[in-house]
Amino acid sequence: MTVPISYYLVLAAVLFSIGVASFLIKRNIITIFMSIELMLNAVNLTFVAFAHMWHQITGQIFVFFVMVVAAAEAAVGLAIIIAIFRTRRTLNVDQVNLLKN
Repeated sequence: MTVPISYYLVLAAVLFSIGVASFLIKRNIITIFMSIELMLNAVNLTFVAFAHMWHQITGQIFVFFVMVVAAAEAAVGLAIIIAIFRTRRTLNVDQVNLLKN
């Protein structure tokens, strides 16, 4: 018994859609950051599903590179978020305007 690839693709589409909706609706920097990570994981699931279907390793190699970029993004992004919070005392996107004092 194997799970059809369409199930994985539907799950990835749902996860990606939740990430996009959260990115567009939420106003907190942390939740926006988490929604970007959710979208990256949905793409990773698609890569792995197609790599398994075609019996290729290249999809899993792409997933490895996306995970490396996501880890670097998490480290740099969280450092920027902490710096913004220390100076502005808020994480609301509407109140964080770095061009104004």
